[in-house]
Amino acid sequence: MAFFELREYRMREGQRDTFIKYMDEVVIPFQVSKGMIIVGSFPGETEEDLWIWVRRFESEEERERLYAAVYESDEWKTRIGPPIGEMIDRSKIFVRRIVPSPRSIIR
Repeated sequence: MAFFELREYRMREGQRDTFIKYMDEVVIPFQVSKGMIIVGSFPGETEEDLWIWVRRFESEEERERLYAAVYESDEWKTRIGPPIGEMIDRSKIFVRRIVPSPRSIIR
């Protein structure tokens, strides 16, 4: 069964614009090139430190395969991943797995 992963990140002070640019120009294109489906990314409208993104997976097996392709790659470990820790507060990452209801437009 397909499911979504909703991820909430909190930025370090003054880093949100830098983070959004990095995600849009580097992280999301890289993950998409590895097969990830990024449904959307969203800065918080009233919370200056909030950024949310949503990814879709067909199954747990697909999620595991895509996680390995992205996060175990040398490119992620040496070039793409390290700058993220300077922009976000990793202790405040919140991840939800959600499944669309039968009447949901997003499936």
